[in-house]
Amino acid sequence: MPQQRSPRHPDTRAPLLTVTADTLVAVDFGPRTRRRPPGPYGRLFALPGTRAFTLANLIARLPMGMFSVSAVVMIAGTRGSYALAGAVTATGLAATALVAPWIARLVDRRGQARVAVPATLCAALGSLALLLCVRYDAPAWTLFAAYAATATTPNTGGMSRARWAHLLKGDPDSLHTANSFEQAADELCFMLGPVLAALLCGALFPEAGTLVGVVLLVTGVLAFAAQRSTEPPPSGRTVTRATAASTSPFRSPGMPPLLAVCLALGAVFGSTEVVTIAFADAQGQRTAAGVVLALQAAGSCAAGLLYGRLRFAGPAEDRYPWCVAAMTALLTLPLLAASLAGSLPLLSAALLIAGMATAPTMITNMTLVQRRTPDGRLNEGMTLAVTALLGGIACGSAAGGWVVEHLAPTAGYGVPVTAAAVALLVALAMPGTRNTA
Repeated sequence: MPQQRSPRHPDTRAPLLTVTADTLVAVDFGPRTRRRPPGPYGRLFALPGTRAFTLANLIARLPMGMFSVSAVVMIAGTRGSYALAGAVTATGLAATALVAPWIARLVDRRGQARVAVPATLCAALGSLALLLCVRYDAPAWTLFAAYAATATTPNTGGMSRARWAHLLKGDPDSLHTANSFEQAADELCFMLGPVLAALLCGALFPEAGTLVGVVLLVTGVLAFAAQRSTEPPPSGRTVTRATAASTSPFRSPGMPPLLAVCLALGAVFGSTEVVTIAFADAQGQRTAAGVVLALQAAGSCAAGLLYGRLRFAGPAEDRYPWCVAAMTALLTLPLLAASLAGSLPLLSAALLIAGMATAPTMITNMTLVQRRTPDGRLNEGMTLAVTALLGGIACGSAAGGWVVEHLAPTAGYGVPVTAAAVALLVALAMPGTRNTA
């Protein structure tokens, strides 16, 4: 006869052990709770230190969408000249294009905390100098000099991406999710930054946007630099000029076409902003332009978060032209909405949909930039991409403004479509990039 043995102290919540001649069976009568496995973003921020450096970086990154708008409002409001305000901000953009890659190279060699903090303090002094020059009616040339000093601002988004690349080395799926989050964060900051700047300058005083931006930038960078456990180790290399040229990210195989695409995409962003402001102004609703542009950024932010949850079987090189093609196709919607309907609400909906292709394109672009950047030069490589974007924004703003002034605001939406088409042609002409991955 089989013998049964029960536990000495039976409990209905504990497993009941049944022992037979040839079998041991465990029956669990206790409550069963199943934890839902964390999603890709949950797994990402479960890594030690990632939440702290991400929050600090978001605080430091928010002013990037505030400074230019604050400078324009501050200068135009006190000096009565949008031309002067535009020239000053353009000078700062040109200075950034020259200085930012050098700052990024120092970050790679010396470390993020060691370089980013003094560079940020220098940029903060430039912003404060601009504020004082405007406040006390200094000569116009001082405005250019002060704003040019802000070019030392480190690429905070690039430093955050470099940390993810260091922490997630060998895990391309998680790195894809991290890059998607970072792109969504960029869109969020550039969506909220201008609105916050305009609100501060309008509700308080013209210099309020710049002042708050400086406080946020310095606070965020100091908090970010304090997170040393997640900081990638500096390369610490002392290289000759010939060695530096041979290992420069700009000369890496496949990098120049990617930078050319960034230049064209920047033209898309710059022209869209100028043309949308002009179109809203023609409709007598200039104040609504910020909301319309924020909708485009919101569409891109949402698409970026969704894109980060997807897993792709093929390499990024294969889907890159498709992303640029989708962006080009969707940018025809604002052109049609403006030309055929002339309705600002319809244009807002069209820009919201068109923005949904922006983040996937930029995420894939940054992924390829990371892969083609030599070891120890990641900040420099990503800063080159950002510099190309800024150059494209400047060119796109000028082209969009010219078309609006000489033709019509509705025709101006042909500029971003043309720029996206150029980006598509360049992306399609990169057959060798996959072999260099």
